[in-house]
Amino acid sequence: MISAIVLAAGMSTRMGAENKLLLPFRGTTLIGNMVDVVTGARVGETLVVLGHEAERVRAALAGKPVVFVDNPHYAEGMGSSVQVGVRAVSPRATGIMVCLTDLPLIESAELDRLIAAFETAEAGKSVAVPSHRGQRGNPVLFSARFRDEVLNTRGPVAGCRGIVKKYPDQVVEVEMDQDHILRDIDTMEDYRRLVGTSGPQPAV
Repeated sequence: MISAIVLAAGMSTRMGAENKLLLPFRGTTLIGNMVDVVTGARVGETLVVLGHEAERVRAALAGKPVVFVDNPHYAEGMGSSVQVGVRAVSPRATGIMVCLTDLPLIESAELDRLIAAFETAEAGKSVAVPSHRGQRGNPVLFSARFRDEVLNTRGPVAGCRGIVKKYPDQVVEVEMDQDHILRDIDTMEDYRRLVGTSGPQPAV
């Protein structure tokens, strides 16, 4: 079983006063769109890690098939949210996929492609990373056997980054046809460019 962790705790500081997760996109919000993509993929459970403006984000996802996990230490950075999510995954999970919320163009089929590569990887390959034309992106999917290691790692290599860096020989790169795994949204300029190519966004 693959457990998906959606990181929705950050403060979006580069967006100014806006919480980018709540910006309108495709008839929902950026976070709503990402959760729809993840739950539409072949995952066994979807956990959403909350922090900054937790109640607003929770309300935006009302009715969706997710489990909410609160990170009281979200201001410490993404690594803390990864650890909170990993701690909450089901003990039945064989793989853990950590999903960023600011990749609005990624599709369920692309996540399924990553999952399939992880499940059919040759012996010794236990981390799947998507790439496009030689550039690695997100999400990262790693074996649940790394769970304790992720939970016990501190500092800048906490979370997925430490696993990928420490075990390069166990990484399988999964080539994607599109650059969706790289197209993140960090600023209002990024968002305006996104909606400019996607058409007008209805109010949520």
